[in-house]
Parts: sequence; C-alpha cells; structure tokens
Amino acid sequence: MNAIIEVNNVSKTYGETKAVSELNLSIPSGVLCGFLGPNGAGKSTTIRMMMSIIHPDSGYIQVLGTSALDAKDNIGYLPEERGVYRKMRVGTFIQYIANLKGIRGSQLKRDIDNWLDRVELPGVKKKKCEELSKGMQQKVQFIASIIHNPELIILDEPFSGLDPLNTQTIGSIIHELHQEGKTIIFSTHVLQQAEEICDRIVMIDKGHKVIDDDIAHVHEAHNPNLIQVVPLDLNIDFTSLPEVERQSLTKEEDAYHLKLTADADPVKLIQSIAGSTPIKGIEIVKPTLTEIFINKVAETEGQDAAKATREQLAHA
Repeated sequence: MNAIIEVNNVSKTYGETKAVSELNLSIPSGVLCGFLGPNGAGKSTTIRMMMSIIHPDSGYIQVLGTSALDAKDNIGYLPEERGVYRKMRVGTFIQYIANLKGIRGSQLKRDIDNWLDRVELPGVKKKKCEELSKGMQQKVQFIASIIHNPELIILDEPFSGLDPLNTQTIGSIIHELHQEGKTIIFSTHVLQQAEEICDRIVMIDKGHKVIDDDIAHVHEAHNPNLIQVVPLDLNIDFTSLPEVERQSLTKEEDAYHLKLTADADPVKLIQSIAGSTPIKGIEIVKPTLTEIFINKVAETEGQDAAKATREQLAHA
C-alpha cells in the first residue's frame, strides 16, 4: 500500500523537554490507525507537525505526497483543543467550515442534516453552539472535520470528554468511515478504545516509537502463552500436565490462568482439557494493548518506569 503519511527522522524540543525524538513513521493508505500512548507521550505534538501547525526542529513530514497545508482540502482534522464559534448557529457553523474547504450548494445542506441525525443531534441545526453541552459541541466539531468528505481524517483524542453512549456513537462512525475507504488516524491515551476498532497501531512513549504494526501482528508477537480455564472443581491441579508451567487464580477467582511451556500447542491443549476435564469454559488469553505497552516500557526503561506508566494509564 502507498504511504499516505511519511514522518522522517523528526524531532521537536520545547526548552529542555524533547517532545518527539527522531521519529520515523510510514502510515499506509486505507488504514484505521490508533496513535497511542499516555498523556505527554508526544502524540499531539506529532499530529500538529503532521498538520503543519508547528514545524519540526529536524527531519521532514509528507502528507498525501506534499505538505498538510497544500493538501488541506483533502484532510479532516479534529484538534485536541475543542472549539466552535459559540455565537454561530450549528448549521451555519458547519456550513462555514465546509465553505472554507470549497464545499457549497444544496447538497451541503442535506449533508448537514444527515450528519446531525447520524450523531444523534436532530433538531439542533438552528440552535446557537453555546446552547449545546460540551459533548454536543464536540460532536458538532467532529461533523465539521469530516463534512467535506476528506480522504485522510486525523482525530486528536476524539473521545475525550464524551460519555460512554456518545463514545460508542462516534466510534461506530469512525469504523463506518474506514469501511468506506478513508484513512483514519486517531490519538488516544485510552488504549482499550483503539483495541476495539483499529487495524493498525503506533505506540509512542516519551517521544520515542515503541510499536508500529498491524494490531493482529502485535498480539501475535506478544502472545503471553496463557490459557484461561473455568473448571467445575477449583481444586484441580493442571500443572500435572507437561504443557503447563504454572497456574494461578484470576482476579475473579473462578478461573485459572495456565502459563504454558514455550513449545506447547495451545489449541491442542484446549482440546485435550475440554475432552478430559469437567469445565465451564476455556479460551486462549490475548494480552491487552495496555499490558503490551507497559511491557515495552519495562523492556526499554525498567520496572519503575513501567509501574509509573501503569498508574498513569489506570487513571486515564
């Protein structure tokens, strides 16, 4: 696939803080890519450089084969800083943003109505933006970022400040836009959100890239070789099986996690246990992106840094 964004050896420093350090990225066309990391990792700085809002101290960036400024009419951008023209009416605001992107005509008015319905904001078109809640304003700004039907959509923390229902609504729309062929990049510090909808992820920590791959490959590369089994009898000892290195109760204490030996075949072991032991359920355990990220931090920066990252992500 052709790269829609190229980031080449890019660095950015603020005073004594290196926000981004020698970053290289190549984002293929057509992906739904999560740009992940805790607050302060350098996500927003990188996105602002992609958008030519700020410029790197070194290195260079290409977006759609040129700069974001030259390609702006084919990019949809939702910045981390939320903001609408508060005194404008909702429909007028969206129409104004679309006009700036060169979109006009009667179809635009129909598109605005359709999008307001799609984000579950019927009947607000003639209200002033300041009359809406912050979550509703955020959905209006989201519409404004995509109303011109861009090829590339860049969303900086699109779910921040949304309640669970609105998060689900926007998440579903992001997925639908991707299915339509859009290339979408969105940053988040809530890794579970990316895990649910992305097909590719980039993880950064303290301005350094730690993972850049398809999400299926990430899970495969970080397979913990664990099986979760819910037995009818919690007194059973699975370590008598040669493939099981150790067993431990889960937090819920109604199941065991079985750590397998390096050469074990999880699928065959599941079949063997299911055929010989009374159980309620059994499955291979996949690591979460949060666990993978924390493990990568531990590898590069040590256990103290990993512990701090875990606490930060837990309070995200």
